[in-house]
Amino acid sequence: QDQLVESGGGLVQPGGSLRLSCAASGSRFSNNNMAWHRQAPGKQRELVASISVWGVANYADSVKGRFSISRDNAKKMVYLQMNSLKPEDTAVYYCHMPTYDTWGQGTLVTVSS
Repeated sequence: QDQLVESGGGLVQPGGSLRLSCAASGSRFSNNNMAWHRQAPGKQRELVASISVWGVANYADSVKGRFSISRDNAKKMVYLQMNSLKPEDTAVYYCHMPTYDTWGQGTLVTVSS
């Protein structure tokens, strides 16, 4: 079974950028869609972006034009480039392999001045 480990979270000022990374172990990564979700304090977890095996990406309306998801199948990595960050982007961000409902432990992103 694959395990997912996120990294790259932290504190950033509004308007800044961060790049989240998700490292997968195991053999399923290359043949599966991947996604990033987030959960803000007191709110439900929501889908931020997803990417298919062939690299087709989809985004939540709230992040379109600001966030970009990508993957490197050779390295078993999926990334989330976040630009023009807003305070409302503050959340714990989770990497997810939907087919097997596998989740990472999450990485905290805080957008604040």
